[in-house]
Amino acid sequence: MVKKNAFAMCLALAGMTFFSGVANAETVRLHGSTTVQKRIMEPGKEALKKATGIDLVLVGNGTGNGLEDLVGGKCDAGMASEELADAVASMKDASGKAATGDLKPHVITSDVIKVIVNPANPVSKLDKAQLKGLHNGSITNWKTVGGPDLPVIVVTSHLGSATRKVFQKVIMDGSKYVDGALEVETTRKEIEDVGQFPEGIGAVSMGFINLPGNKEKVKIVETPEISRPLMLITKGEASPGVKKIVDFFTGEGKKFIKD
Repeated sequence: MVKKNAFAMCLALAGMTFFSGVANAETVRLHGSTTVQKRIMEPGKEALKKATGIDLVLVGNGTGNGLEDLVGGKCDAGMASEELADAVASMKDASGKAATGDLKPHVITSDVIKVIVNPANPVSKLDKAQLKGLHNGSITNWKTVGGPDLPVIVVTSHLGSATRKVFQKVIMDGSKYVDGALEVETTRKEIEDVGQFPEGIGAVSMGFINLPGNKEKVKIVETPEISRPLMLITKGEASPGVKKIVDFFTGEGKKFIKD
C-alpha cells in the first residue's frame, strides 16, 4: 500500500510539473517577410525554444502584410527584410493603408539579394543599367545584353514583398516593372519559374537559393551588390518575448541563421 501511494504521488508530481511547464510556455506570433522566416526563424526555432521556452508561430505573408498585421494587433512583431521606412511603404503598397503607431526596428542580421537566370542562359554578368532595362521593359530581348535571341520574361514577387521593393529602389531607381511581369506569391515559385523559362530573370535572397534543391534550378548572375537588413518590427518597445528572440539570434543563435 505504501509503495502504491508513493507511486501515485510520483505520478501526481510529474503531472504537476508537466502542466506547470505548459502553463509557463510562451507563444510569440511573428508575421511578415518569408526571408526572415526561412533564413532565421525556422532554422533556429527549436534551439530558441530550448534556450528560452518560446514557441514561435510564423506566418510568411510578406513584409507589408506582416506590418499590417502588427498594426492590427494580429501578431507580436512583424518580420521585415528592408529598412523601416521602406517596410511602411510596402504596407501601403500591399494594403493601401498607412502604418500608424510608434514602430521600432530591431535588426538581427543582413541579407544579400542575387539576380537569377535560367541555367541555359549564357549571360553571367549584368551592370545596373542593364538590370534596370531588363526589368522595366526598356530592354526586351536577351541578345541586347549578350544573351540568346529570346524575349525577356521578368519574374517577381507580389507588391507586399520587401525583396521586390529593395530591388526596385536600389537597381531600378524606383521605376515600374515592365507590364506583363510574372508576379508570384512565393520566392520558391519565383525560383521554379526562372528555372523553367529560358527567358526568365528574377531577384531573390541568397538564403532561398541555398535551400535544398534550389541552387541547381537557377544560375546566379554577377551584379552590383544588393543588400538589406533583416529585422523584427514592434509597436513601441519590444515585449519581453520578442526581446528574447532578438537577443537569441544576435547572440548564441547566430549559428542557426542560414547564409
